[in-house]
Amino acid sequence: MEIAETLEVPHKIDDSAPAVLAPPVIEDPRTEDQSTHSSHKGLYWLAGLVFVALAAAAIYLVAQPKFTGGATAAAGKGGGRGGRGFGVVPVTATQAKRGDIGVYISNIATVTPLATVTVKSRVDGQLMEVGFKEGQMVQKGDLLAVIDPRPYQAAVEQNEGQLARDEAILKNALIDLDRYKMIWTQKAIPKQQLDTQEATVLQDQGTVKLDQGQLDNARVNLDYTRITSPITGRVGLRLVDPGNIVHAADTNGLLVITQLQPITVIFSIAEDYVDDVAGQLRAGHSLPVDALDRDQLTEIAHGSLLTMDNQIDTTTGTVRLRALFPNQDFKLFPNHFVNAKLLVRMLHNATLVPSAAIQRNEQMAYVYMVKPDQTVISRQVEVQVTDGITTAVSGLNPGATVVTDGFDKLQDGSKVSLKQGGANRQGGPGQAGGGSRSRQGAAAGQPSTSGDSSQTTATPKGHGTRHSQATSKGAAQ
Repeated sequence: MEIAETLEVPHKIDDSAPAVLAPPVIEDPRTEDQSTHSSHKGLYWLAGLVFVALAAAAIYLVAQPKFTGGATAAAGKGGGRGGRGFGVVPVTATQAKRGDIGVYISNIATVTPLATVTVKSRVDGQLMEVGFKEGQMVQKGDLLAVIDPRPYQAAVEQNEGQLARDEAILKNALIDLDRYKMIWTQKAIPKQQLDTQEATVLQDQGTVKLDQGQLDNARVNLDYTRITSPITGRVGLRLVDPGNIVHAADTNGLLVITQLQPITVIFSIAEDYVDDVAGQLRAGHSLPVDALDRDQLTEIAHGSLLTMDNQIDTTTGTVRLRALFPNQDFKLFPNHFVNAKLLVRMLHNATLVPSAAIQRNEQMAYVYMVKPDQTVISRQVEVQVTDGITTAVSGLNPGATVVTDGFDKLQDGSKVSLKQGGANRQGGPGQAGGGSRSRQGAAAGQPSTSGDSSQTTATPKGHGTRHSQATSKGAAQ
């Protein structure tokens, strides 16, 4: 068997023939996109992490409290935010003084009249005339209204006639009795006839007494047709107009009279203060009470404590007090809400500083004291009592100069310059530092001096605020 061997002979390439190019290799675009996307995704994550870190750092820095030198001193370290790089810091300062300050209990109160009378008609009839004007001050006994008196005048005359007739009958019976007594002594009539006549006289006497009672009742009803004021006070709005028929059973009445002078204020205090107040009352002391406006800045009226309720309300843990006010200028209006401040006792020879000078942190209360070299140092103090404008403190000597405004850039050792007039300036309403009373009031167990007395942390169960008032030259100007 022959095996045919086949040899491959290379072909001659014809240069003149057109070249046949190999097809280009086309890469899959999705592969390139995936690679690019993966790279970009990593950059996005990196940028996101950097942004989150920067944002967290910014939030941390903003949320940090602005510690003053006093806060730094509390931690036992020098320096603070701002440091001495601020240079000379302009501040307002004043001197601590020695004086007396009163310890007060304060709470929201309601003005309550001693007497409020709804005047009603006690008889039925037509309202003929009205003798008052709405809002008029009337005195006890003044004529207010007149009910048609004619039916009641006729009843009086009718009962007078009945009484006269029965009195005549009684007179005749008495004459007969005297005659029967004389005849009976002569044995001319039986004893029974005499006894009958005596009974007839007693019967006529009872009839006369009944007639007299009916006449008195008719006269009273006639008097009721003239309605007079039972108290001295202010008349409210008229409830019934002339010409209407009024009845004794009407519920609304004709008008309402409210006594305004004197007037009382009722407020509550926490049971923790009962011993202090009750002790003063038992000793016979007159405890002053001031009625202030809502902001506790303006005194409306001045009075004294009248009495204390006889029991504590177990649901609120408070006891009610009533204070009496002359109300000569009629500034206290019935059912008006005011702030009552009860003076319990006086704190004498205390070191007094403006409340605006008191600074606080989490550890303590302190003040910035100006040294003779015009630098400041923080001095820890203990707040005793405060009235919002003036505070009694311990740990500070009278005569020390304390800063009342310009604390933001202060720290221990800061150089300061006193503003013109600052040495005599006291922190108070409308002055620099006066607005800080609310934010300072709740710290260290001291009450806030804002209008709402419930903001104090020194008040048990949220009833009443205990604070004080300066009463001598040591008080804030």
